[in-house]
Parts: sequence; C-alpha cells; structure tokens
Amino acid sequence: MRLSADALNRFGETLGRELTAPAVIGLSGELGTGKTTFVQAICRGLGARGLATSPTYALVHQYRAPDGRLVYHVDCYRLRSPAEAQDLGFDDMVRDGAIVLIEWPERAGPWAPPLDRHFRLTYGEAADVRELEEIQ
Repeated sequence: MRLSADALNRFGETLGRELTAPAVIGLSGELGTGKTTFVQAICRGLGARGLATSPTYALVHQYRAPDGRLVYHVDCYRLRSPAEAQDLGFDDMVRDGAIVLIEWPERAGPWAPPLDRHFRLTYGEAADVRELEEIQ
C-alpha cells in the first residue's frame, strides 16, 4: 500500500484503536522509513500517554494506555547478535498481556516472540511517500 505521511499516521492510529492485548507487532524497514513514526501513530490510537520516542539506545520504552494496558516499544537495531535480545524481557512482556511493538524484530532472531502482524516500510517514489506491506 502506498501511503503519504498523513495516510500512514491515520492507518497507524486506526490500527492502534483496533488492537486488543496481547498483541505483538513487528516493524521492519531501512533506517528512516518511518517505523518510529508508525509506532507513534499506533500509540496515539491506543491512547497511550506521552509521545512515543525511539528507544534506539534504551532498547525498550514502556507506555500505559488509559484503560491500563501496557505498551512496550522495542528497538532491536543496535543488537549486535540475536542472543542480546534474550535480556530484553520479551517473555515478561507477553506474559503481562501487553501490546509489544518491535522495530527490527529480525535482529532478535529466535528470542523475538511470535508476531501477530508484521509490517515492512520502504521508501516511496516521493520523499513523503512510503510503501507499507504486511508480511504474512
């Protein structure tokens, strides 16, 4: 699906409103394709408090939706090997019944929980256009 920046935000907000916990969503794509922007839109749709920011250095950020659901935003980009994902606490996140949004899930290898949905973002033909593909 070819989406403008506004359309990507609307799609993410709609997805966030429709998500029921527990859910694990994977987001893949090159640097700068809008994975964190998409996460921000999903969090807005969930009503999560605070602006979702990139956890590139912290690796994991936690937010809470108004209904009490936990939302984890995980960025696996800086993992040097999949084994480093072992300490991210994915099992606890899933056990908590949280919504887990994982950027670069492929870098976590077998330590990543099974994905309920997996999206790939790529650059479109214009600077403000992205291609969004749901990977089955």
